[in-house]
Amino acid sequence: MQTVTSSSAAARRRPHAAGGRPHETHRRASRTPPWRTFTEWWHFAAEYLVMLPIGAAIALVWVNTDPERYFTVTGALVFWVRDLGMVLFFGLITKEVVEATAAGGVLHPWRRAAAPTVASLGLVLTPLALFAAVVPWLDEPRVLQGWPAVFATDVAFGYFAIRVIFGAHPAVAFFLLLALSANALGILAFAVLGSSPAVNPALALGFMTAALAVAGLLRMARVTRASPYVIGAGTLSWCALYFGGLGPAFALVPILPFVPHPRRDRGFFAETPSGAHDPLSRFERWARHPTQVVLLLFGIVAAGVPLRVLDWGTLGLPLATLIGKPIGLLIGAGIARACGLSLPARIGWRELVVLGLVAASGFTVALFFAAAAVGPGPTLSALKMGALVSAGAALAAAAVAVLLRVGRFSDGLTTHTS
Repeated sequence: MQTVTSSSAAARRRPHAAGGRPHETHRRASRTPPWRTFTEWWHFAAEYLVMLPIGAAIALVWVNTDPERYFTVTGALVFWVRDLGMVLFFGLITKEVVEATAAGGVLHPWRRAAAPTVASLGLVLTPLALFAAVVPWLDEPRVLQGWPAVFATDVAFGYFAIRVIFGAHPAVAFFLLLALSANALGILAFAVLGSSPAVNPALALGFMTAALAVAGLLRMARVTRASPYVIGAGTLSWCALYFGGLGPAFALVPILPFVPHPRRDRGFFAETPSGAHDPLSRFERWARHPTQVVLLLFGIVAAGVPLRVLDWGTLGLPLATLIGKPIGLLIGAGIARACGLSLPARIGWRELVVLGLVAASGFTVALFFAAAAVGPGPTLSALKMGALVSAGAALAAAAVAVLLRVGRFSDGLTTHTS
């Protein structure tokens, strides 16, 4: 004991013996260069997609203070940001989902990967039935024209909310595949049942068949560069969705699963090692930081909804999704389990309720579906306001997460699933 005490005293005297001042070393270490602070903040923003809500906040203020200039500026950007730039974002999301299905990933084996896809059926069909029942009761039958908006789940805003609520949790990968599946079902349903003259299912099917054929041939030829997949097959997929009138931002979603990737998952949204040379990792390194700028611009372009007085037509969409999606996800997950599929570890009914509430936030994707299904006019205005109100589902999800004690609020509780 005496030796330890003497050593501690000597350690306390060392700064004076060396001619230094007390706490000088601590003060010097505490000074962080501004560039390093920005770098740390930028990495945080990239991990949580913070640029998107920042852009959305700018848009809401701008459109409600200077709408004429807002629509002039964003009208010139919408194609470059929504139809081209967001291809990178959905590509990165797909890359994370693909790697989560590899050995060691939260969606491995296939029974876990298939579960959110099957569950997405309940996620979209239950609120759709509720929407069809609620809207006539609200005496606003014209709003039924916007039924495709019910399918929408905002992947970007939802990811931000999920990371805030759950942190690094299997629910993140589950939600992203769930959201991609729900939006894909919305695109498919709109292509088959929609009445918009801009939709051309035959043209979309032709281009998409060619895109998948090219991607398959590249994989069979063991091509080890990402660019042939992204530029070659990805361009054909983009043409399928764009000229088919279905929204080209999802162009890389069906293509990137063909790209060679690591055999084991490194962790969800983990920093790609500099020594990783597989094509999917190289794509991630190239697209990760430009995508943050795209998300800022997308928030500005997509979230500009003029605020207006709520009416009954506005409430149809958020009511149907806020009530229907949590219930629908529970039903869909039950069907998946009955089919022999497995939920990821640490996901039970509490987590599913919270995930369903986050999925109820259609926001920017709902705005796209509504605009594609309904022409300009009061019906579209009501649907847009409803899509904006639906974004509040993320706040409801956070409140329910606290009540149910899931995610960051679990206090060490663990949900066991098989």
